Amino acid sequence: MSETRAEITFPSGQRLEIVQGDITVETVDAIVNAANAQLVHGGGIAGAIVRRGGEIIQTESDRWVAEHGPVEHASPAWTGAGRLACKYVIHAVGPYWGQGDEDARLHAAVTGSLRRAEDLGLKSIALPAISTGIFSFPRQRAAPIFFDAIRAYLDERPSSQLNLIRLVIIDESTLNIFLDQFEIWLISGGSSHG
Repeated sequence: MSETRAEITFPSGQRLEIVQGDITVETVDAIVNAANAQLVHGGGIAGAIVRRGGEIIQTESDRWVAEHGPVEHASPAWTGAGRLACKYVIHAVGPYWGQGDEDARLHAAVTGSLRRAEDLGLKSIALPAISTGIFSFPRQRAAPIFFDAIRAYLDERPSSQLNLIRLVIIDESTLNIFLDQFEIWLISGGSSHG
């Protein structure tokens, strides 16, 4: 069962929640998969999504890549959700640590995921801690990028129908880092640069 551990409601009424739980059982309109550019869903969150949602997600992903080519950071792919409780899976490609310009690429992946959800007419989305697993992006550095990207997106679109954004993190150590960084971010006025 998911447990909300921190949250903020922005002036426009949209809400960001940090949740401990399993993203594959979230009942939001879409969940975000931390994918690779070829959408080969073997391990980590991607593997868990296909195991729970069914091979149809991999089949649709293969079709996406065949039609559109490899997925770019700012332009996530999307598929149906198979047996998952959500309607869609948005496949976001975050950066590998060490590939260069990682902060901007992660920001683009988060923003792109929100934009894709909005393009699909959705009201709620759940994201994992993209790039902080096997892609080795430092979690302490990643967290404020997520918060800044979400705030910037909503500040630019105060009338967005996307009114619930959940960061869903299953492991305690990553969750605690995100919660600590969230407190620091709030104290700094909701910006890692302010």
